[in-house]
Amino acid sequence: MVKKIAILGGGESGVGAAVLAQKKGFEVFLSDKGKISNKYKKVLSQFEISYEEGKHSGALILNADEIIKSPGIPENVPIITKAFEKQIPVISEIEFAGRFTNAKTICITGSNGKTTTALLTYKMLKDAGLNVGLAGNIGKSFALQVALNDFDYFVLEISSFQLDGMFDFKADIAVLLNITPDHLDRYDNDFTKYAASKFRIIRNQLHDDAFIYCYDDPVITELLKKVDVPSGLYPFSIRQMDKNLAASLIEDKNQFLNSRMIININAKKMMIALHDMALTGKHNVYNSMAAAIGSRLLDIRKENIKQSLKEFQGVGHRLEYIATIRGIDFINDSKATNINSTWYALENADKPVIWIAGGQDKGNDYSSLVPMVKEKVKVIICLGLENTKIKDTFQEHVGGVIEVRSAEDAVKLSYQLGQKGDTVLLSPACASFDLFKNYEDRGNQFRTAVLNL
Repeated sequence: MVKKIAILGGGESGVGAAVLAQKKGFEVFLSDKGKISNKYKKVLSQFEISYEEGKHSGALILNADEIIKSPGIPENVPIITKAFEKQIPVISEIEFAGRFTNAKTICITGSNGKTTTALLTYKMLKDAGLNVGLAGNIGKSFALQVALNDFDYFVLEISSFQLDGMFDFKADIAVLLNITPDHLDRYDNDFTKYAASKFRIIRNQLHDDAFIYCYDDPVITELLKKVDVPSGLYPFSIRQMDKNLAASLIEDKNQFLNSRMIININAKKMMIALHDMALTGKHNVYNSMAAAIGSRLLDIRKENIKQSLKEFQGVGHRLEYIATIRGIDFINDSKATNINSTWYALENADKPVIWIAGGQDKGNDYSSLVPMVKEKVKVIICLGLENTKIKDTFQEHVGGVIEVRSAEDAVKLSYQLGQKGDTVLLSPACASFDLFKNYEDRGNQFRTAVLNL
């Protein structure tokens, strides 16, 4: 009897899972409560996959043997609740795709830095000549690439939502960059639930697998005391010097860029000066360490890793320099959708900041940003529909908090308020869905507005 698969969500993840399921001989039905874009409808039609949009037909979905849920759909929506009541397994696309590939997986998660670390790791492997794919929360879906390609390695960026639907999947190399409050609206505003979700990255690992993690992150180190990790441990730090660390930093107290990063795998050391690396900022030292450790565990040559670190130019919408106009620098950090990302952006600023913040709140507690804002920020421009928490937290610490409703108005106002030597920083610390399609749309509108000044 043919197994029935229902797929919820008609975006990249859901359509990729549908194609893979169809190719593997399952009876497939895809359902999206909203509209499916023409791009994905063409794919569904090409592979003759049945689908619906604008509704969830319970009779069809709840008749499935298994449901694959796109990561953007919460578990408390009615159709998922009914599936749980009927004891229908609900899994992620990552879980499903993992059943059909023997490729070695390097899986990267964390509240911040996932995309940069995944792209850098992918570059290191690809530049070294490995047959490698890049998937997960970035680019083409894992399932679609398993369906259409035959890679020996996969670098997967994995979000907490994707981890929640993973049960039997195993990362050969798991990377956990950090755990700071994010998406708490999806975790009952309970940080411990969110942290536990991130730790699912090491689920099912065995003795021969590897767990790369940040030794400087107190949440990770505390949780490690409570779990038994059978895989090899490869911690990295920029604050500690220890022979047991897989990566550390010899810091130059006078000039941070003169510091040197050391990768130490199996007593074979590799060293590179930070000023020789294309990425800047302490947060990117962490990302570079994680990528380099993973690559060394796969026996990528030191020279290849160094070359990749020298060439890699980073991620769009993450501390992306746009232009200097009348002596004012404009920086697009639209990808900073949580508090910790914005903290790093402000830390990186060496000029007075006009900070464009706000958007769809995810249960944020802004208090940790207060010292940084008092030190670096002149004025806050709120780009969001609901800005009460930002105003209440910061208005007594800055020269003003002003609300706008468009990227164009935010840029024009920041230009009027700015002086030569200032930095205008779009680093929202919030999701974008109140005024924009996504963080890329927000960043693109900001860039366009700057270039139109």
